[in-house]
Parts: sequence; C-alpha cells; structure tokens
Amino acid sequence: MKYNYLIIGLLPLITACGSGPKEALVQEATLAVSNTLDTPRKDALLVLDAAALKSKFSNLDLSKVKFVSGESAIPFQANDDNGDGRAETYALLLDFAAGEEKSIQLVELAEGEKMPTFPKRTQAEISHKINGHWEDREYIDGEFQNVDHLRVPPEHTDHSWFIRYEGPGWESDLVGYRFYLDWRNATDIFGKKTSEMVLQHVGLDGFDSYHEPSDWGMDVLKVGASLGVGALGSWMGDKALRVETTDSLSCTILENGVVESKILTNYFGWQVGDVKTDLTSVLSIHAGSRLSRQDITLSQALPNICTGIVKHPEGKLLQGEKGEWAYLATWGAQSLAEDNLGMAVLYRKVDVQETTEDEHSHVVVLTPKDLQLTYYFLATWEQEPNAIKTEEAFVDYLNGVLIELSSPLSAGL
Repeated sequence: MKYNYLIIGLLPLITACGSGPKEALVQEATLAVSNTLDTPRKDALLVLDAAALKSKFSNLDLSKVKFVSGESAIPFQANDDNGDGRAETYALLLDFAAGEEKSIQLVELAEGEKMPTFPKRTQAEISHKINGHWEDREYIDGEFQNVDHLRVPPEHTDHSWFIRYEGPGWESDLVGYRFYLDWRNATDIFGKKTSEMVLQHVGLDGFDSYHEPSDWGMDVLKVGASLGVGALGSWMGDKALRVETTDSLSCTILENGVVESKILTNYFGWQVGDVKTDLTSVLSIHAGSRLSRQDITLSQALPNICTGIVKHPEGKLLQGEKGEWAYLATWGAQSLAEDNLGMAVLYRKVDVQETTEDEHSHVVVLTPKDLQLTYYFLATWEQEPNAIKTEEAFVDYLNGVLIELSSPLSAGL
C-alpha cells in the first residue's frame, strides 16, 4: 500500500568534487517541498519511495545518503518493511512556516563521515514470556522477552499473562497505544506525562498495574466490549463485530524507529458472517503526532469495515468535516483518572456508508476500495505536558488535523 503523505519534486543536480583534470562527478538530488497552508506545520512526515529515488538518481548510493535543509540535517530513517535488507522508503520529519517552500538535498556522506543520529521519538514493541509453561490457558512463571515477530499460540486468550500488557504497543512522544492480541482485538490508550519513550517500562510485573497512576502516566481507557478507540470491526446491521473469530494471528514489528514506528498484524481466516477473509493491518505512528494510521488489506471483499469509539456516560459525541476528511470524536471526563480525555477516528468522506452506534460504541461504517482502506485514530489526555484541556481546543485541534490531511504538502518544481 502506498503512503501518499506528500507530493515532491525531484531536481537532479550534478556537482564536481575534488580537483585536477579527473574530478569525480557525484550526483545529488534536490527535493522541493511546499507547505500550501497559511499556518505552520510542525513534525510533518515526508515518505520517499526508495525505488523512485534510485531510478531518478542512479549514481547516488542511497545507503550513504543524509538529508539536509540549509545547514541542518533532517531527522530521517530508512524503512525496510519487507525484511529484504534494503530500504523501501525513507521517512523524513520536517517543520514548515506558513506557506514555506523548502529545498532539501540528498547528500552522500564524505569519506569517514558517520550517519547523523537523532532523538528517538517513536517506539513499537511486543514482548512475551519465555522459560515458563502453559497450564490450560494461562502461562505460568517465566520472564518477558521483546521479539520482532510473534505467531500467537493457540493456548493464548485474554488474561493468559503470556504477552506483556496483552498485545503490541506503539507510541510517539505524545501518546501511547496498545491492542489486545486475542479475540478482543480492541485498542487501548496509554496517557503520557512525559515525552520520553515509556512502553519498555510498562507491565514488567506481569500484571495490570499500569491502570494505576505512575510517573510516566497510565492506561486511561476502559475498553470493555467496545471498539476502544479506532479498533477494527465489521458492521452487522445492529452491532460492530470485532475481529474475534480467526484461524490464527501473527504480529510483526516492522519499524521501531526514531521518526516512525509500524506494526504489521495478520489475521488469518477472519469469519464475518458467511465470509472468511485474511485481514492485514499496518498500524503506524510518527514523531510529534497523536495520530495512529491504520492501513488494511483484505483477501476477500466485505460489505464494510467499521471502527469507532467506546461510549462513556461523560463522553460528549462530536462530529465535523473539513475538505476531504471528517471525524467522529468524544470529549469529556471519561478517562480512568476521571479527567478529560479526547478520542477521535478520522476518515475520508468518500469512504463513509453511515455513522451509527451500538450498545458499546459510537461507530462509523466505511467501504474498502479494491480490498483496501485507510483511516486514522487519536487520543489526547488532560495530563499530557502540553495538554489540550477544553472541548473547544480539542475541536480546533481536530479541524486543524483535517485541514492538514486534506492539504498534502505540494512540490515546487
């Protein structure tokens, strides 16, 4: 699935390096990227296709390239999403003033020069117990070990104490998430009181003490039988069916990067009424953002995919749209800390069948196109360091997000 975050212009530039009659020619590339909005954009994600870059600039060794704007190195990472040892994409993090155009250079490292390093602002992980044993559906003893891939054993179910905090987790410097890697398959929220990466410290005691306040924050959402925030399902006419009945599950940490992190989950044989389909999910988050992006692919067509937000007595339902995108959101004193929590799912208006509800969730029903669908979800908690603290501020924030999604950064050629 393509990531169409930005439109870019690639301008080839040949420069001479060295001196003397046999000067070496080194090919460089210049990217012209524009912010067409009349507002600044901070921590904007630019994803570049490695094959396209190599085709345009065949003399450039992309494994030895850094990205520069002016005198400053741009935070970036090379993404090897298919595990072949080569980058498929490059993820860059950019700041723009209102209406600004940036010229970005791809520069090969000089002899002996090290690749620049950048602060780690995202994380993805999954951790399960080893050196213990199963007793019926519970894993007894052992210790947790982080892994890059897990095929979920058939014994595993909810509260098996096998997977640390019951599933994979992902976070930015603003917020963290997890989902239950079992029949529940619902998404939960880790509210953060720090910009540091924290998931590696969560759930190490093997229990759910993360529901209690700590220095880093806490689990802030009671999910129950709902979709949590942004979980996958299918609308059955009167209720949302989560991804409950499957033949098997596997989960892979695609990227655990400084700029972007991604989790791939394969749901083999998801049963939806009379249809059985394989469902592939790629969840991603980037630095400086509350948004989780959900990209899904189906092997067999379904009449719809739904997502939504848990219903809470203190959660006020909000809806809005700007440009090509819309949101379904809630706001109010609905966190487990009994303070303000905002949650939203964001989706293309062209994909919507209806917005509805069932007993447990506010729901939006969407139509996959060519067996694929993309949407986003997010959360913001009152105790964040730079918190959104009012409903009005939350709505303003959501409208700004929709405008950015509807106005991708354009290229200057």
